[in-house]
Amino acid sequence: MAVDFGQMSVVCFESRRAAEMLSLVDRAGGRGVSAPTLREAPLDDHREVLAFTGQLLEGEVDLVLLLTGVGTRMLAKVAETRYQPETFRSALASVTTVARGPKPVAALGELGLRPTFTVPSPNTWTDLLQLLDDQAPVSGKRVAVQEYGVRNAELLEALTDRGAQVMAVPIYRWQLPRDLGPVHRAIDSVIGGEVDFALVTSATQVYHLFQVAEEKGQAEELREAMKSVCIGAVGPVAARAVVEHGLNVDYEPDMPRMAHLVREMARLGPDLLAKKRVARSAGVDTNRWRRIDMVWPQPAAGGDPVESVFLKACRREPVPYTPVWLMRQAGRYQRAYREMRAKLTMLELCRNPEMAAEVTLMAVDRLGVDAAIIFQDILLPVEALGLKLDFVRGDGPVIDPPVRDRADLGRLRAGDASELQYIFEAVRLTRRALRPDIALIGFVGGPFTVASYIIEGGKSRNYAATKSMMYRDPGTWAGLMERLVPLLADCLAGQVDAGADAVQVFDSWAGVLCPDDYRRFVLPHVRQLVESVGGRVPVINFATGNPALLPLLKEGGGEVIGLDFRCDLAEAWATLGHDVAVMGNLDPVVLYASPTEIRSHVQAILDKAAGRPGHIFNLGHGILPDMDPVRVAELVDAVHELSARVEQPQP
Repeated sequence: MAVDFGQMSVVCFESRRAAEMLSLVDRAGGRGVSAPTLREAPLDDHREVLAFTGQLLEGEVDLVLLLTGVGTRMLAKVAETRYQPETFRSALASVTTVARGPKPVAALGELGLRPTFTVPSPNTWTDLLQLLDDQAPVSGKRVAVQEYGVRNAELLEALTDRGAQVMAVPIYRWQLPRDLGPVHRAIDSVIGGEVDFALVTSATQVYHLFQVAEEKGQAEELREAMKSVCIGAVGPVAARAVVEHGLNVDYEPDMPRMAHLVREMARLGPDLLAKKRVARSAGVDTNRWRRIDMVWPQPAAGGDPVESVFLKACRREPVPYTPVWLMRQAGRYQRAYREMRAKLTMLELCRNPEMAAEVTLMAVDRLGVDAAIIFQDILLPVEALGLKLDFVRGDGPVIDPPVRDRADLGRLRAGDASELQYIFEAVRLTRRALRPDIALIGFVGGPFTVASYIIEGGKSRNYAATKSMMYRDPGTWAGLMERLVPLLADCLAGQVDAGADAVQVFDSWAGVLCPDDYRRFVLPHVRQLVESVGGRVPVINFATGNPALLPLLKEGGGEVIGLDFRCDLAEAWATLGHDVAVMGNLDPVVLYASPTEIRSHVQAILDKAAGRPGHIFNLGHGILPDMDPVRVAELVDAVHELSARVEQPQP
């Protein structure tokens, strides 16, 4: 997606870095409007700072948390009004210091000091707490906190709860700017419908904005007008302030930095703004809405719906660019997802159709991909067989009791897909709220992969129990397939009935098999599963780990064959034949590399596809939990940009 505001109006409430922010907006193609809502006001009464300095010199402080560069400089300046600079600096150097990011690090450097610890990016106060928990526990410690702006009561409480003796050291506070003219004009412009985007970089900006609006008697008008403005908040604290004032945050970057906020709003904002205004015109309260509340206009009678580029590629039709989506495109690498998972277990999230739909839609909004894949897990159907499923931290999925012999098999229930209605409801909610030209993919696990979890009781390195059953007791293996495959087929059917535009069979671990074993023990069941769809929607047949299985995957069926990253795309497609579409196949680890390296690998894969209709770009497996969301978005953009340069050949 282009990083371009399209010359739309962008109001910014940043103060100290207002010029820098306007420059970022201008370079991203926006018409920036600066309306500073606060100023730093040093305290006239420095008793608390001097009291802290005295205790520091007396050895009565164990740890100092420096939260801002400006505050660190002010702290030193005030301390040096009473004590010699060398004395203060020596005392500060003698205790543990923690700098919340690069700005206090730079301020300490000006004093000739280095912090003991630096809070890693994105430098939030929750990251600070995590660092303390991991490297500098505060229980029983005397901790001084250099405050700024407004008191962070949650941080102070969290430190106290950890057993610290906390000393707050205020050095400056936020106040309204002396010249309120820009804020007044910004409020009038929003109410007048002249503003497209509003970017906030602190909670205080929001408090002060509405304080001024209240004084003007226009607070409610401002809230109403904001229903048509795309709002970006730099991080969770600013976002919470937006919500507290009755508004909705349309975008919050994974990296809480001003530059990231501007870039991502320029990249995604135009689409988010268009969606928000469509929703408002349909009667949705966009100040209090979720993604699943979206309402799209229905096509006029007799009109053709906008068709998905993804579905065209599945049918090997010419497309203007290569469509892209990513396995595990919703997951732990995203901060918003981690925040959801902090409140819900994996099973609770999957069993909540509204939350599962919200996660599915969130990935599309944040990445700009051409297809959504419903959020669920391949092992959910095993519960319909009477097995207990759990997800254990550090161990992954656990199935109890495992099925190891014919007696265990006899204890299984006949699988009833009606127990999976929460999956189908999530599909229905997602399809209703998803942009009409974005495809929705449903899925199930492949027969071997799901069976391996049932037999092993969880994940495995060598699948010894599974292969042993196939070799020693093929009758029990066949009996397990007789119970499992119809259930998986019904799960696919339920998702298609609910609105899935395509489905994928994830036989993730089938690559551990040799071709002869796959042909004998797995292929008939994959074919049965794929044929159960009956051509209602395209089927993607995907397995990893053994390129020698590719001809057998084609025998198993499906309009699209998913390619693992271990094979060469051009050679694999030639092996399969160009009468099927292919999906893939970037090594996920490439996403740890630089943007230049990512683009190089994307171009290499596009070159192997040679512009032939029927290529869907994806990873050769899923996104890893610790990957940088910015790199993932850059991958999507690179695919769209680089593939659009290729003239599409005629079929």
